[in-house]
Amino acid sequence: MVTLVALLFAVWSTVFPFGKLMLGYSPPLFLTGSRMLLGGILILGYLLLFRAKSLKLSRQEWLSIGLLALFSIYLTNVLEFWGLQYLSAGKTSFIYSLSPFFAAFFSYLHFNEKINLQKGIGLIIGLLGCLPMLLLQTGSEETHLATHFFSWPTLAVMGAALFSVYGWVLLRLIVKDKAISPLVANGNSMLLGGILALAHSFFVESWNPIPVAAGNQTPFFTGVVAMTLLYNVLCYNAYGWMLRRFTATFLSFIGLLSPIFASLVGWILLGETPSLQIFLSSAIVCFGLWIVYRAELKQGYIQTGL
Repeated sequence: MVTLVALLFAVWSTVFPFGKLMLGYSPPLFLTGSRMLLGGILILGYLLLFRAKSLKLSRQEWLSIGLLALFSIYLTNVLEFWGLQYLSAGKTSFIYSLSPFFAAFFSYLHFNEKINLQKGIGLIIGLLGCLPMLLLQTGSEETHLATHFFSWPTLAVMGAALFSVYGWVLLRLIVKDKAISPLVANGNSMLLGGILALAHSFFVESWNPIPVAAGNQTPFFTGVVAMTLLYNVLCYNAYGWMLRRFTATFLSFIGLLSPIFASLVGWILLGETPSLQIFLSSAIVCFGLWIVYRAELKQGYIQTGL
């Protein structure tokens, strides 16, 4: 089962180099809105044909999905793709290594998941492994410095990681405590988040008639379809399914393997030279993963069977 989780993140990590390639055709808001809108339409279209009754939701359930759309879809992806313009794919993926720290905090608030001494040591080791990569400047981020140590793109992706984890915690609450399937939650949140991103794009990006140059429209729409099917339909819903079996903290820690895959794919697609620091930092953080995993097994938060 853990191998399937690792495989999911290996596939999902390619969104960073693939997304950076797509930013050559479209600005981040329109790219996010197009992809999410299409993903929502595909998922909801399937449900309308085969599981129409599942689409009937209460007012409280719509409120939960609205929050999921705001945090997990709109804020996460807009901040991520804006920062990705100026960072390497590998560093952008690595910044998501902060996710376990946010996940541990949110899981403590929402699920009363204890942070014992062993788990705390694992989190501290993971944090120490993250720091060198956070301070390393890659791509063109030096032109957007916020402080002496951090750039605005780095802070934007850190914000994306925060909102992403909070979105996944909300999704776990929705699919675990409410009678809503991951498909219903994801389909509706993608649709709402996509509309919000496109509305934002209309006011700040150049629509003439859309913010994609005439010669780039075919590769853009082809890429959007590919991203939607692979990441929105496959990865999002597989993650929602796994949230029923693992904690958000543990899944975020498995995601620490993503920078290695993202760096390798970024090297192939974008010619970005993989950083030795990413591999060394990932090794340290993965050691923290092992400690947290053992702690959560003892606490009974992880189901070991299918």
